[in-house]
Amino acid sequence: MTIRLAEHLMSPPVLSACRLIMLTVFAATLTAAGPKDPQRPQSPSARYRQHQNLMIVRGAHGKSRPVTSPADWKVRRKHVLDGMQRVMGSLPGKPFRVPLAMKVLETTRIGPIIRRKITFRSDPSGRVAAYLFLPPGTKQPAVLCLQQTHRPGKVEAAGISGNPDLAYASHLAKRGYVTLAPDYPGFGESTYDFAARHGYHSGTMKAIWDNIRAVDLLQTLPEVDGDRIGVIGHSLGGHNAMFTAAFDQRLRVIVSNCGFTRFHKDDVPSWTGPRYMPLIKTRFGNDAERVPFDFPEIIGLFAPRPFLAIAARKDRDFDFTGVADSLDAARPVYRLFKATAHLQGHFPDIGHSFPKTAREVAYRFLDKHLK
Repeated sequence: MTIRLAEHLMSPPVLSACRLIMLTVFAATLTAAGPKDPQRPQSPSARYRQHQNLMIVRGAHGKSRPVTSPADWKVRRKHVLDGMQRVMGSLPGKPFRVPLAMKVLETTRIGPIIRRKITFRSDPSGRVAAYLFLPPGTKQPAVLCLQQTHRPGKVEAAGISGNPDLAYASHLAKRGYVTLAPDYPGFGESTYDFAARHGYHSGTMKAIWDNIRAVDLLQTLPEVDGDRIGVIGHSLGGHNAMFTAAFDQRLRVIVSNCGFTRFHKDDVPSWTGPRYMPLIKTRFGNDAERVPFDFPEIIGLFAPRPFLAIAARKDRDFDFTGVADSLDAARPVYRLFKATAHLQGHFPDIGHSFPKTAREVAYRFLDKHLK
């Protein structure tokens, strides 16, 4: 709560009534070049009131039936993604996948590793700045490294400044991974202003799309094996990693450190700033019962991909018991795919942090499944 409340306070003011009207008009006039209206009516088949029970699916007339096979889960999976987009806005389509046009701004050699500061086009209206680490070799595994709530942005994950415990882009490069650490929208060198004219209904969806384009970029590099890409993040980066992996199955391994808990065990209003999901407030009344998705379902979307949740027992921002609940709820989905060993939780007796002991658990998990 504290971390996200501070981030909310230093973000642009919450949308005024006038801007909300503009947003509604904009959504109504979007063409095929932009996202669809996230407030479109949702069919009864996609409505679920119990987001911890992943083993039911609703049919065409809203009648529930058990999930007994991967085919059944595929239907529920679609409903979960639909629920997320009702809150975040629709995932952009092909017209937003503009040429990446990567530019190299700086090149620094750190022993055998090359670190490049780059920018790339994410969508028709903006570029993303990032640090790219290239260890020696070709066709290596890669990891997308997502920042915490930190004004300077990507420089912390890159190990240039900030908390050295969070320099996982640098750490993993030394372990032989190509790593990419981009700015989250509104942080670092990002000039994104969260205005509706850009075609996004939330900062969360903008971040998801930027990360998807970052995966596109990694797959263009000769140094990267495009079939071995993972994602890791702490706090903001922890849930940003999860949101992105929900929509992009090219992310084969997901690690979230101190990144989430169930909405029912969280401060729901802290998710409603412009950098997050304003519709949680304006459409769903900050009510966890009404929000049409929750983290247990997101974890279910990963199956059978390996997922590790590290949840600190003394974390004052994210209740670790909600993480344990979420893993338990998603386990039957992993069982459907005969992949229960791919779903892991680690609960150190520490606060909201990512010390070496926890990082080693995370890095070994990545090594196991990407190397």
